[in-house]
Amino acid sequence: MHRFVPFIAVAASLLVLPGLGDPARAAGPADGPRRVSRMDFGKTPGGTPVELYTLSNGRITAKVMTYGAILTELDVPDRNGKPGDVVLGFDSLEGYLAGHPYFGATVGRVANRIGGAKFSLDGKDYQLAVNNGPNTLHGGNKGFDKVVWKAEDVSGPAGPAVKFTYRSPDGEEGYPGNLDVAVTYTVTDQDELKIDYKATTDKATPVVLTNHSYFNLAGPASGTILDHEVTLAASKYTPGDAGMIPTGAIESVKGTPLDFTTPTPIGARIKEIKADPVGYDHNFVIDPGARPAARVRDPRSGRVMEVSTTEPGVQFYTGNFLDGKVKGKGGVAYQQHQAFCLETQHFPDSVHHANFPSTILRPGQTYTQTTIYKFGVDSVPGLDRR
Repeated sequence: MHRFVPFIAVAASLLVLPGLGDPARAAGPADGPRRVSRMDFGKTPGGTPVELYTLSNGRITAKVMTYGAILTELDVPDRNGKPGDVVLGFDSLEGYLAGHPYFGATVGRVANRIGGAKFSLDGKDYQLAVNNGPNTLHGGNKGFDKVVWKAEDVSGPAGPAVKFTYRSPDGEEGYPGNLDVAVTYTVTDQDELKIDYKATTDKATPVVLTNHSYFNLAGPASGTILDHEVTLAASKYTPGDAGMIPTGAIESVKGTPLDFTTPTPIGARIKEIKADPVGYDHNFVIDPGARPAARVRDPRSGRVMEVSTTEPGVQFYTGNFLDGKVKGKGGVAYQQHQAFCLETQHFPDSVHHANFPSTILRPGQTYTQTTIYKFGVDSVPGLDRR
């Protein structure tokens, strides 16, 4: 069994690993102590300026821009202390403006799919954008991933932090109510990327927010993630139809290729998935009280990511639709299964299933969601491995 070793434990061991200097920062990138910095990152076609914020605790560094509140970069050390980016994306704003499969994006007003691109609420019917077969996906044609958010440095005792805010007006993409949204990214002293979501509304409306980062713990140019070892604290899932709209059933993963209740390489059973293109794109029901909800280990780099969340579900997606047409960081053509996503959220199409946890937010209520990505390594030479 591979032990999760936090970077702060690596530093505390006072080991000077190859290529490293000050042992107090043994596993961290050489870009200084905890901090937040800002830079201009270009303009939208309409002339709206876009800013890029860098958050660092001296070991891990996250970069998030105001366009789409998108996580563009996440640098994390490997088992030898060498930092490397672990998310897919682009080197400049232009790549994101040209269209992409939600790399690093804050997704809303409703993440995932709504069947038939419509729903009824309090006796009124609402028609949404049809942008995924006959359904709506990730907020519609211009979801939260395609708007410019306001940003504010809100760093505090927990670590460097930036809060992104946006008002989604009544009727945007067909959804009712003015929705005020805040998404706060924090790089904590515990080597976590913590994302806190809040929203309020003046009319009843469905709300499901998530982050859609594509992870490759070996690096965006390292090939497929089929050797990444995944554990999901999810003994059940929500089966869906050919369009990935849930049937309403909640079934056991036991005896299926969806069983990740014990550590399993992503590629071990992926060809058993009956889908075109082949791969995982399923909503898993997180076991009550599970923490972490997911754990991913890359055997090549030794990087380990643990995901904890307040949400009841997580969409596990393996980049099935990447086909080499999108060229990302360093000109790398992103191929099928070159990344995975763990989208923490309420279940897809919940507005049509009374047995699913409700996604309806009403005036006077506050939507909250917290997801934490904690990073470490599987083992470090010289550490106590008991």
